[in-house]
Amino acid sequence: MKWQRKITTALERHAGLRIERVAKAPGPAAGPAVQPKKAADTSFRPPADPEADRLLRAPVFVISPVRSGSTLLRSMLNSHPDLHAPHELHVRRLSVDFGTSLAEKAMAALGHNKADLEHLLWDRVLHRELVRSGKKFVVDKTPANAFAHERLAACWPDARFVFLLRHPASIATSWHEASPGKRTPAEAAADALRYMKAVERARKALPGLTVRYEELTADPEKTLRAICDFLAIDWAPAMLSYGTPDVVTKGLGDWKDKIRSGQVQPGRELPGPDEVPEILRGMARTWGYLP
Repeated sequence: MKWQRKITTALERHAGLRIERVAKAPGPAAGPAVQPKKAADTSFRPPADPEADRLLRAPVFVISPVRSGSTLLRSMLNSHPDLHAPHELHVRRLSVDFGTSLAEKAMAALGHNKADLEHLLWDRVLHRELVRSGKKFVVDKTPANAFAHERLAACWPDARFVFLLRHPASIATSWHEASPGKRTPAEAAADALRYMKAVERARKALPGLTVRYEELTADPEKTLRAICDFLAIDWAPAMLSYGTPDVVTKGLGDWKDKIRSGQVQPGRELPGPDEVPEILRGMARTWGYLP
């Protein structure tokens, strides 16, 4: 009421007092406070007009778990004259916010929802990176992309996918060794398994080429030639001696001496069947590492 606001204003101005309404405390029989529901995630879809909506053509995504050799593969692919494979880009985490309902209404009138605008942003970021490189195709190997494979495929209907596998027990051991003070071996196995399951879901849902870390390190030329054939690009011997990667920063890919060496190093010895943690045995069988 107006008269109440006038009294409150006068008291505050002349006496330094302010009257505020106190919320009524819930009685003994009151139930738990109702939490506001979160808005459902905006649905995503392919571009309405690919020619107008996408600048990037035929991007390549390496879908892999953590600690599976993706930085090694990224470095080798980046040595190809047609492929630009920068550090992990995490574009799926780039989001947009309408800010106001008017902005949302204006974008809806243009036919854009939130996911559409995010896809435009992702496309622009990757396209700019590719243009600056002077190459033909961009490669992104962010392991967390496995959790967003459906959106990547919707955003770029012409995307190509390379699935990189490694022995699950080797992945878990390497994940623990990467930050031994952060996670125990058991925690590393459970956390790495999340990525493996996401990769397997992507492999079932999307067409692509599957390669293995063990084969990449044992016979890199054979594996790289298979990738070049899949991408319909010429073989480039420079991929076998990729040099020092431009980015070896922790958090954006592997930074260890094996990667820094610029030469393919032998992979660790495969664990025996008895060395595979129980939690990883199912995935090891699915990927053909256990009978």
